[in-house]
Amino acid sequence: MPARTPTISQEVLPRARALGDPTRFRIFRYVLEANRPVGVAELTNFVQLNHNAVRQHLAVLATAGLVSERTEEQRSGPGRPRLLYEVAPEVTGTWEIPGPYEFLATLLSEILATGDSPEEVGRRAGRRRADEIAHAAGADPVATIERELARTGFRPTLREGTERCDVVLGNCPFERAALANRAAVCSVHRGLAKGLAEGLGDTVVVDDLVARNPSRAGCRVLLHRRLPDEV
Repeated sequence: MPARTPTISQEVLPRARALGDPTRFRIFRYVLEANRPVGVAELTNFVQLNHNAVRQHLAVLATAGLVSERTEEQRSGPGRPRLLYEVAPEVTGTWEIPGPYEFLATLLSEILATGDSPEEVGRRAGRRRADEIAHAAGADPVATIERELARTGFRPTLREGTERCDVVLGNCPFERAALANRAAVCSVHRGLAKGLAEGLGDTVVVDDLVARNPSRAGCRVLLHRRLPDEV
């Protein structure tokens, strides 16, 4: 039988081309290793090119689906809000980017090593992540939690009411693990959300994670904004 010609997905080729340029690869690795949103000025200082050249490289990376672009929520000084870039959640597990299962494996190893509950281990990880993005002080914590859930592949949709908020999760990046041990995996996730909220200044409280079938998604993170007189 004739050998079958390997096929390349429509996403892989443009991403490979985008990363084939040495400068773009350096920019992509910098954004990846920063593990936080990065502005154009910071990248300009890193690669020692002018702003327009860096923006062109970022545009290629964004078009290839390797980075995502968003506008800074709040700005302390004058001028327009900055554009911030971070690795697109769709490329986790590829191009040397750690996937969700590597992250989950690290937390499960910590549970075994310490004997702490899955929720407490997740809570510590959430607080650590909040420390990593502390530069965004002043940003809306609910929006930050939603963005972090998107970054890790949960595909969140925010439903905000007058006092309470629900974040509906359209995907479970830990689906296979959750099907095998839903109690442990969902407890880790609940702790992650609670720890992140605590680390962002405790102005938002995560009340619970309502778990659903991980294959169908639809889990909900229940939270509310803390009132000034709330103990």
